[in-house]
Amino acid sequence: MTEEQKTPEINILNAAKEIFERKGMAAARMQEIADEAGINKAMLHYYYRSKQLLFEAVFKSAFSMLAPQLNEIINADTSIFEKIRNFSSNYISFVIKHPYLPNFIIQELNRNPDFVKKLVAEKNFPNISKFKQQVNEKVADGIIKPIKAEQLFINIISLNIFPFIGALLLTGFINVNEEAYKQLMEERKTEVADFIINAIKLK
Repeated sequence: MTEEQKTPEINILNAAKEIFERKGMAAARMQEIADEAGINKAMLHYYYRSKQLLFEAVFKSAFSMLAPQLNEIINADTSIFEKIRNFSSNYISFVIKHPYLPNFIIQELNRNPDFVKKLVAEKNFPNISKFKQQVNEKVADGIIKPIKAEQLFINIISLNIFPFIGALLLTGFINVNEEAYKQLMEERKTEVADFIINAIKLK
């Protein structure tokens, strides 16, 4: 593909990202995306036949930036505690910039499991084998409390993901506005890590 051929597709993906972030998947319209990209709807459909295919392309583009970062953090030669801190900080920072991602993952898990399977098969999809071995070693050494590595990883993922998936519900529960909730999410970059580390640390 030449640079001339790449440019319209890049413009479309950037335009779609803007519209999806502003309006969400359901409310976004292909005509709006075409207008944002500065092209006609026929050209948009030439590259992406449906809104779903375009959304998946935007998601894969963003996820392809996140997955290698998380994979590198998990497999780095750093302590368990540093991994937890770096994972939480990087994930939350990324999702603040791409707020549609968590809900899209849940939506696709329920609606289109084959797409998720394709993501898992990607070469840069995070691999936690080294993390599991490290957790088992630190449990054996008496550095952290006995815990299955899988359970610890689920805890890390859950505490980082749910505040974005359940944002509307949580803002109602804790009675804060959108701006205050964004500040809480910024604080969670360290709050989540501190909570998990204090829960598992023995020494």
